[in-house]
Amino acid sequence: MIERIERHAGVGALLEVLAERLPPTDLQSLLLEAYRRRAAAVSPGRLLERYRRDRFTAPAGVDPRSMAELDLLVFSLLPDGYEAVELSPVCPLGTNSAIATVDQNKVLTTIRNSEVVADTTNVLALECAARRHELLRRDARSAARVRLASSQRVVRAQPFRGPASHQHFRLLGLVAAGRDRGSFRFEVESLLEQLGFFLRLLQAVGVADALVAITDLEGGHRSAALEADVLAPLAGRFPQASCRLDPGRTTGRGYYTGACFDISAVDPTGKELQLVDGGFTTWTRRLLSNEKERLLISGLGTERLRERFAIRP
Repeated sequence: MIERIERHAGVGALLEVLAERLPPTDLQSLLLEAYRRRAAAVSPGRLLERYRRDRFTAPAGVDPRSMAELDLLVFSLLPDGYEAVELSPVCPLGTNSAIATVDQNKVLTTIRNSEVVADTTNVLALECAARRHELLRRDARSAARVRLASSQRVVRAQPFRGPASHQHFRLLGLVAAGRDRGSFRFEVESLLEQLGFFLRLLQAVGVADALVAITDLEGGHRSAALEADVLAPLAGRFPQASCRLDPGRTTGRGYYTGACFDISAVDPTGKELQLVDGGFTTWTRRLLSNEKERLLISGLGTERLRERFAIRP
Protein backbone atom coordinates (compact mmCIF):
# COMPACT_ATOMS: atom_id res chain seq x y z
CA MET A 1 0.00 0.00 0.00
CA ILE A 2 2.82 2.42 0.89
CA GLU A 3 4.58 1.65 -2.40
CA ARG A 4 1.36 2.36 -4.32
CA ILE A 5 0.95 5.70 -2.53
CA GLU A 6 4.53 6.69 -3.29
CA ARG A 7 4.08 5.82 -6.97
CA HIS A 8 0.83 7.76 -7.16
CA ALA A 9 2.39 10.82 -5.45
CA GLY A 10 5.47 10.63 -7.65
CA VAL A 11 7.72 11.01 -4.61
CA GLY A 12 10.23 8.29 -3.88
CA ALA A 13 10.81 7.35 -0.24
CA LEU A 14 7.82 9.52 0.74
CA LEU A 15 7.25 7.60 3.98
CA GLU A 16 10.91 7.90 4.97
CA VAL A 17 10.83 11.64 4.31
CA LEU A 18 7.71 12.17 6.41
CA ALA A 19 8.57 9.78 9.24
CA GLU A 20 12.32 10.26 9.57
CA ARG A 21 13.73 13.24 7.67
CA LEU A 22 11.30 16.02 8.56
CA PRO A 23 11.58 17.49 12.07
CA PRO A 24 8.35 16.91 14.06
CA THR A 25 7.39 20.59 13.93
CA ASP A 26 7.82 20.73 10.15
CA LEU A 27 5.76 17.57 9.70
CA GLN A 28 3.07 19.05 11.92
CA SER A 29 3.01 22.28 9.90
CA LEU A 30 2.77 20.34 6.63
CA LEU A 31 -0.09 18.15 7.84
CA LEU A 32 -1.95 21.08 9.40
CA GLU A 33 -1.93 22.92 6.09
CA ALA A 34 -2.97 19.77 4.21
CA TYR A 35 -5.93 19.20 6.50
CA ARG A 36 -6.83 22.90 6.55
CA ARG A 37 -7.27 22.69 2.77
CA ARG A 38 -9.23 19.45 3.01
CA ALA A 39 -11.50 20.92 5.72
CA ALA A 40 -12.14 23.99 3.57
CA ALA A 41 -13.51 21.71 0.85
CA VAL A 42 -15.99 19.91 3.13
CA SER A 43 -19.61 20.78 2.39
CA PRO A 44 -22.36 20.66 5.03
CA GLY A 45 -23.91 17.67 3.29
CA ARG A 46 -20.64 15.74 3.26
CA LEU A 47 -20.07 16.66 6.90
CA LEU A 48 -23.42 15.21 7.94
CA GLU A 49 -22.83 12.06 5.90
CA ARG A 50 -19.42 11.59 7.53
CA TYR A 51 -20.90 12.11 10.98
CA ARG A 52 -23.60 9.50 10.27
CA ARG A 53 -21.11 6.89 9.08
CA ASP A 54 -17.89 7.46 11.05
CA ARG A 55 -17.51 4.76 13.70
CA PHE A 56 -15.62 7.17 15.99
CA THR A 57 -18.21 9.95 16.13
CA ALA A 58 -21.49 8.31 17.16
CA PRO A 59 -22.76 9.32 20.62
CA ALA A 60 -22.54 6.76 23.40
CA GLY A 61 -25.74 4.83 24.00
CA VAL A 62 -25.74 5.48 27.75
CA ASP A 63 -27.62 7.92 29.94
CA PRO A 64 -25.04 10.56 30.99
CA ARG A 65 -26.93 11.19 34.23
CA SER A 66 -26.51 7.58 35.29
CA MET A 67 -22.80 7.72 34.48
CA ALA A 68 -22.42 10.93 36.48
CA GLU A 69 -24.11 9.24 39.45
CA LEU A 70 -21.77 6.28 39.12
CA ASP A 71 -18.73 8.58 38.97
CA LEU A 72 -19.86 10.32 42.16
CA LEU A 73 -20.15 6.93 43.87
CA VAL A 74 -16.73 5.90 42.58
CA PHE A 75 -15.01 8.99 43.94
CA SER A 76 -16.80 8.70 47.29
CA LEU A 77 -15.40 5.18 47.75
CA LEU A 78 -11.77 5.84 46.79
CA PRO A 79 -9.27 4.57 49.39
CA ASP A 80 -7.59 7.11 51.64
CA GLY A 81 -4.66 8.74 49.87
CA TYR A 82 -6.11 8.44 46.34
CA GLU A 83 -6.58 11.70 44.45
CA ALA A 84 -9.19 12.02 41.71
CA VAL A 85 -7.86 13.88 38.67
CA GLU A 86 -9.55 15.12 35.49
CA LEU A 87 -7.26 14.22 32.60
CA SER A 88 -6.93 15.89 29.22
CA PRO A 89 -8.60 14.01 26.33
CA VAL A 90 -5.22 13.93 24.53
CA CYS A 91 -1.74 12.85 25.56
CA PRO A 92 1.75 12.94 24.01
CA LEU A 93 2.42 10.91 20.88
CA GLY A 94 3.73 7.48 21.88
CA THR A 95 2.02 7.30 25.27
CA ASN A 96 0.63 3.87 24.43
CA SER A 97 3.37 2.46 22.20
CA ALA A 98 6.40 3.72 24.14
CA ILE A 99 5.51 2.47 27.62
CA ALA A 100 2.65 0.02 27.11
CA THR A 101 3.91 -1.57 23.85
CA VAL A 102 0.50 -1.12 22.17
CA ASP A 103 0.58 -0.83 18.38
CA GLN A 104 0.08 2.79 17.28
CA ASN A 105 -2.57 1.63 14.78
CA LYS A 106 -4.85 0.94 17.77
CA VAL A 107 -4.65 4.61 18.81
CA LEU A 108 -6.35 7.65 17.28
CA THR A 109 -3.30 9.78 16.45
CA THR A 110 -3.57 13.53 15.89
CA ILE A 111 -1.39 15.69 13.61
CA ARG A 112 -0.16 17.79 16.54
CA ASN A 113 2.27 15.19 17.87
CA SER A 114 -0.35 13.87 20.27
CA GLU A 115 -2.92 11.10 20.44
CA VAL A 116 -6.42 10.72 21.86
CA VAL A 117 -6.31 8.90 25.18
CA ALA A 118 -6.88 5.18 24.62
CA ASP A 119 -6.10 3.98 28.16
CA THR A 120 -6.52 6.13 31.24
CA THR A 121 -3.87 4.21 33.19
CA ASN A 122 -1.14 5.11 30.66
CA VAL A 123 -1.72 8.81 31.25
CA LEU A 124 -2.06 8.37 35.00
CA ALA A 125 1.31 6.60 34.90
CA LEU A 126 2.83 9.66 33.21
CA GLU A 127 1.35 11.89 35.90
CA CYS A 128 2.68 9.56 38.59
CA ALA A 129 6.14 9.66 37.02
CA ALA A 130 6.05 13.48 36.89
CA ARG A 131 5.09 13.67 40.56
CA ARG A 132 7.57 11.00 41.62
CA HIS A 133 10.27 12.87 39.68
CA GLU A 134 9.62 15.95 41.79
CA LEU A 135 9.67 13.89 45.01
CA LEU A 136 12.96 12.26 44.02
CA ARG A 137 14.43 15.62 43.12
CA ARG A 138 13.89 16.67 46.72
CA ASP A 139 14.85 13.33 48.24
CA ALA A 140 16.59 10.69 46.11
CA ARG A 141 15.25 7.93 48.38
CA SER A 142 11.70 9.23 48.74
CA ALA A 143 9.21 6.44 49.41
CA ALA A 144 6.18 8.74 49.24
CA ARG A 145 3.45 7.10 47.22
CA VAL A 146 1.46 8.77 44.46
CA ARG A 147 -2.06 7.36 44.15
CA LEU A 148 -4.39 8.65 41.46
CA ALA A 149 -7.77 7.81 39.96
CA SER A 150 -9.64 9.11 36.95
CA SER A 151 -12.85 8.37 35.08
CA GLN A 152 -12.54 9.26 31.41
CA ARG A 153 -13.98 8.55 27.97
CA VAL A 154 -11.30 6.84 25.90
CA VAL A 155 -11.08 6.03 22.19
CA ARG A 156 -9.73 2.81 20.66
CA ALA A 157 -8.96 2.71 16.93
CA GLN A 158 -9.10 -1.04 16.27
CA PRO A 159 -12.53 -2.14 14.91
CA PHE A 160 -14.83 -3.72 17.48
CA ARG A 161 -17.69 -6.04 16.67
CA GLY A 162 -20.99 -6.72 18.40
CA PRO A 163 -23.78 -4.60 19.89
CA ALA A 164 -21.96 -4.18 23.23
CA SER A 165 -18.71 -3.03 21.59
CA HIS A 166 -17.90 0.64 21.05
CA GLN A 167 -15.03 2.70 19.69
CA HIS A 168 -15.22 5.03 22.67
CA PHE A 169 -16.30 4.21 26.20
CA ARG A 170 -15.86 5.37 29.79
CA LEU A 171 -12.96 3.86 31.70
CA LEU A 172 -12.12 4.14 35.39
CA GLY A 173 -8.39 3.89 36.09
CA LEU A 174 -6.47 3.60 39.36
CA VAL A 175 -2.69 3.77 39.77
CA ALA A 176 -0.36 3.58 42.74
CA ALA A 177 3.30 4.54 42.31
CA GLY A 178 6.15 4.49 44.79
CA ARG A 179 9.50 3.01 45.78
CA ASP A 180 10.25 -0.63 46.43
CA ARG A 181 10.13 -1.09 50.21
CA GLY A 182 11.38 -4.66 50.28
CA SER A 183 9.59 -7.85 51.40
CA PHE A 184 6.87 -7.28 48.76
CA ARG A 185 5.29 -4.65 51.05
CA PHE A 186 4.48 -2.03 48.42
CA GLU A 187 2.88 -4.69 46.25
CA VAL A 188 0.73 -6.20 49.03
CA GLU A 189 -0.50 -2.84 50.32
CA SER A 190 -1.32 -1.55 46.84
CA LEU A 191 -3.17 -4.72 45.87
CA LEU A 192 -5.26 -4.64 49.05
CA GLU A 193 -6.17 -1.00 48.43
CA GLN A 194 -7.22 -1.38 44.83
CA LEU A 195 -8.90 -4.78 45.09
CA GLY A 196 -10.74 -3.68 48.23
CA PHE A 197 -11.96 -0.55 46.46
CA PHE A 198 -13.32 -2.44 43.46
CA LEU A 199 -15.10 -4.98 45.65
CA ARG A 200 -16.69 -2.18 47.72
CA LEU A 201 -17.79 -0.47 44.52
CA LEU A 202 -19.29 -3.64 43.07
CA GLN A 203 -21.11 -4.37 46.32
CA ALA A 204 -22.45 -0.80 46.40
CA VAL A 205 -24.06 -1.23 42.97
CA GLY A 206 -25.45 -4.68 43.78
CA VAL A 207 -22.77 -6.94 42.27
CA ALA A 208 -21.71 -8.84 45.39
CA ASP A 209 -20.71 -12.31 44.14
CA ALA A 210 -17.57 -11.24 42.30
CA LEU A 211 -14.58 -13.48 41.59
CA VAL A 212 -11.09 -12.13 42.32
CA ALA A 213 -8.27 -14.02 40.61
CA ILE A 214 -4.61 -13.12 41.20
CA THR A 215 -1.75 -14.51 39.14
CA ASP A 216 1.82 -14.80 40.36
CA LEU A 217 4.03 -13.90 37.39
CA GLU A 218 7.26 -14.85 39.17
CA GLY A 219 6.96 -18.60 38.78
CA GLY A 220 5.17 -19.14 42.08
CA HIS A 221 7.73 -17.19 44.13
CA ARG A 222 5.05 -14.75 45.37
CA SER A 223 2.11 -17.15 45.63
CA ALA A 224 2.34 -17.72 49.39
CA ALA A 225 2.45 -13.98 50.10
CA LEU A 226 -0.39 -13.27 47.70
CA GLU A 227 -2.55 -15.96 49.27
CA ALA A 228 -1.81 -15.09 52.90
CA ASP A 229 -1.48 -11.31 52.73
CA VAL A 230 -3.93 -10.38 49.97
CA LEU A 231 -6.48 -13.10 49.24
CA ALA A 232 -7.13 -14.16 52.84
CA PRO A 233 -7.79 -10.60 54.14
CA LEU A 234 -10.05 -9.88 51.15
CA ALA A 235 -12.03 -13.08 51.71
CA GLY A 236 -12.51 -12.07 55.34
CA ARG A 237 -13.74 -8.57 54.47
CA PHE A 238 -15.88 -9.64 51.49
CA PRO A 239 -17.34 -13.08 52.31
CA GLN A 240 -19.70 -13.02 49.31
CA ALA A 241 -16.80 -12.71 46.87
CA SER A 242 -14.64 -15.62 45.74
CA CYS A 243 -10.88 -15.03 46.01
CA ARG A 244 -8.30 -17.38 44.51
CA LEU A 245 -4.96 -17.73 42.79
CA ASP A 246 -5.03 -18.23 39.02
CA PRO A 247 -1.70 -19.73 37.91
CA GLY A 248 -3.15 -20.67 34.51
CA ARG A 249 -3.82 -17.14 33.27
CA THR A 250 -2.18 -16.54 29.90
CA THR A 251 -3.26 -12.97 29.07
CA GLY A 252 -1.17 -10.05 30.30
CA ARG A 253 2.11 -11.93 30.53
CA GLY A 254 4.76 -9.59 29.16
CA TYR A 255 2.46 -6.63 29.78
CA TYR A 256 2.36 -7.04 33.55
CA THR A 257 5.22 -8.03 35.83
CA GLY A 258 5.31 -9.55 39.31
CA ALA A 259 1.58 -10.12 39.71
CA CYS A 260 -1.67 -9.29 37.96
CA PHE A 261 -5.35 -9.74 38.73
CA ASP A 262 -8.83 -9.60 37.34
CA ILE A 263 -12.32 -9.37 38.83
CA SER A 264 -15.27 -10.96 37.08
CA ALA A 265 -18.95 -11.52 37.82
CA VAL A 266 -21.94 -13.29 36.28
CA ASP A 267 -24.35 -10.89 34.60
CA PRO A 268 -28.16 -11.26 34.71
CA THR A 269 -28.11 -13.41 31.56
CA GLY A 270 -25.81 -15.92 33.26
CA LYS A 271 -22.70 -14.93 31.32
CA GLU A 272 -19.43 -14.45 33.21
CA LEU A 273 -17.92 -11.08 32.37
CA GLN A 274 -14.49 -9.68 33.23
CA LEU A 275 -15.01 -6.28 34.82
CA VAL A 276 -11.61 -5.25 36.21
CA ASP A 277 -8.08 -5.94 35.04
CA GLY A 278 -4.85 -4.81 36.64
CA GLY A 279 -1.30 -5.59 37.61
CA PHE A 280 2.19 -4.25 38.17
CA THR A 281 4.09 -2.68 35.29
CA THR A 282 7.58 -1.29 34.67
CA TRP A 283 6.26 1.99 33.25
CA THR A 284 7.42 4.40 35.97
CA ARG A 285 10.64 2.41 36.33
CA ARG A 286 11.38 3.08 32.66
CA LEU A 287 10.07 6.66 32.61
CA LEU A 288 12.31 7.60 35.56
CA SER A 289 15.21 5.24 34.72
CA ASN A 290 15.04 3.95 38.29
CA GLU A 291 14.84 0.24 39.06
CA LYS A 292 13.44 0.93 42.53
CA GLU A 293 10.20 2.43 41.19
CA ARG A 294 6.99 0.38 41.45
CA LEU A 295 3.59 0.89 39.82
CA LEU A 296 0.24 -0.88 40.13
CA ILE A 297 -2.44 -0.07 37.55
CA SER A 298 -6.04 -1.22 37.21
CA GLY A 299 -9.06 -0.39 35.10
CA LEU A 300 -12.82 -0.91 35.08
CA GLY A 301 -15.10 -0.23 32.11
CA THR A 302 -17.87 1.58 33.97
CA GLU A 303 -20.05 1.87 30.87
CA ARG A 304 -19.97 -1.90 30.43
CA LEU A 305 -20.82 -2.31 34.12
CA ARG A 306 -23.84 -0.05 33.67
CA GLU A 307 -24.91 -1.79 30.43
CA ARG A 308 -24.58 -5.40 31.52
CA PHE A 309 -25.73 -5.31 35.13
CA ALA A 310 -29.02 -4.03 36.53
CA ILE A 311 -27.11 -1.99 39.05
CA ARG A 312 -28.73 0.13 41.71
CA PRO A 313 -28.55 3.94 41.32
